Amino acid sequence: MVYDYFLTAVKRAASILQEKLKSHLIDYFRFMKRRSREGRTFQRDEIEQTLRKWFSGAKRVVLAGIGNPLRKDDFIGVKIIKDLQHKVSKNVFLIECETVPESFIEPIVEFEPTHILLIDASLLNLEPGSVRFVEANQMSSQTPLLTHALPLQLFCEYLTKMTHAKIALLAIQPKDTDFGEGLTQEIEKTAEYLTNLLLKILR
Repeated sequence: MVYDYFLTAVKRAASILQEKLKSHLIDYFRFMKRRSREGRTFQRDEIEQTLRKWFSGAKRVVLAGIGNPLRKDDFIGVKIIKDLQHKVSKNVFLIECETVPESFIEPIVEFEPTHILLIDASLLNLEPGSVRFVEANQMSSQTPLLTHALPLQLFCEYLTKMTHAKIALLAIQPKDTDFGEGLTQEIEKTAEYLTNLLLKILR
C-alpha cells in the first residue's frame, strides 16, 4: 500500500525522537557547525538565479507552505502560499500544510510533480529574513525546523521514493515565533519578496 513505507517512517521517526530527546541541544550545536555544508544562504540577488536554475524543465510543481498560524513568523511558509492562490498556472499545486505536511502525501503523489518546493521557517542562526536553499539530499534530520513532528528528511525520502521529483526546501530565519498572529515587519518583507519572485518564475 502507498502508506506502508510512510507508516514505517513514522515509527522510525518516533524512535529517533525518543532517543535524541536528551541530547537535543548538543545535536543542535552540531548542526550549526556543519550548516555551511547543508545548503547555501543567499543574498536576494542570488535567490532568483538559484530558483530559476532549479525549476528549469519543471512541468508540474508542488509548492508546500509549512508553519503554525499561531506562532507569528513561523507562519511565513503558509503566508506565501496564501498570497499565491489564484495567481499561478494549473500546473502549480499550492498546499497550505500548516504543521502537518505528512497529511498531504497522497494528493502530492497523485499530482505527479516533477518538482516539490517546501517553504518553512527554520532556526538558522542568521539575520531575520535570511533564506537558505536546501536540496533534499543535503537535508539533515537535525535541521531545526520549528513546528512539525515528523522530520522533513523522512518526509522528503518518502516523496522521492513515490514521485521521483526534485525536492528542495526554502528555509527562512524568523524573528519572533512566540504565540500570536501576524508576521513581524522584517519577515513580512521577505514573504512579499519571495511571493513575487515565485510568481515571476512560475506564472
